[in-house]
Amino acid sequence: MAKDFLDYLISIRQQNTPYAVATVIDVVGSTSAKTGSKALIDHNGRVVTGWVGGGCAESATCQAAEKCMQSGETEIIEIDLDDEVLGAGMPCGGHMRVYIEPTLPKPSLWIMGHGAVAEHLCHLADLMGFSVIVNDSMAERDKFPDATQLITDDIDYSLLVPKAEDFVVIATQHKGDHESMSKALASEAQYIALIASRKRSRLVLDYLRDRKFSEADIKRVMAPSGIDIGARSPAEIALSVISEMVLVRRQASGERMRDTLHREDPAPKAVAGGKGER
Repeated sequence: MAKDFLDYLISIRQQNTPYAVATVIDVVGSTSAKTGSKALIDHNGRVVTGWVGGGCAESATCQAAEKCMQSGETEIIEIDLDDEVLGAGMPCGGHMRVYIEPTLPKPSLWIMGHGAVAEHLCHLADLMGFSVIVNDSMAERDKFPDATQLITDDIDYSLLVPKAEDFVVIATQHKGDHESMSKALASEAQYIALIASRKRSRLVLDYLRDRKFSEADIKRVMAPSGIDIGARSPAEIALSVISEMVLVRRQASGERMRDTLHREDPAPKAVAGGKGER
């Protein structure tokens, strides 16, 4: 049975790689593709299935899709089919606009721990678009319903293998936190955090120094982790940590939005009644 567009889309989603959907949203004049035509483009910039026009129209769309997959931003491109020099190189008297929507794989959050903070963190991370992996021998499925994966048999942390785009939060309440931290630092994870008191954080960092980790490695550790929001309850602590994770993921400043107001140029106020009115 022949696959349709949705079948291919589901298949590429399961590969956990970037992809983009290109949709023709407007055509003028003579064009091969029509409004609503779609193409599914993989992370290599190749059309998996669909059609947005042949020749250079497809090439221009695929090139734009690759850039969108790198930036994560959508884009509407204009393709001029009536200009051999400046356009798509095939003068057929038409013009088209193509909307490109990229989809990037979810980063994974590795949670080491099983307590209340870990439970709230799992739920919030799922809401924030993370794929959550809980690695703890005492973790129970009913406590982590939002987790993508539960690992309960990893005593030596050999299964803790985060990718460069992944996040790791150690919330083991002191139990084995120094050992799991050593394993996490051996990876290229972009965010490694320890939920602990200042005193415990110092002990763990000193342990890492004794293990001959470099200061550059140690600086990768967010300990204590989170943003200071005065957190007290487990839910508030989880909120503090997830806020820092989003800040890192989006490469933001962490400023209050109110404090950025002065950077915007306000529109000039209209003068009622025109010139000369007082």
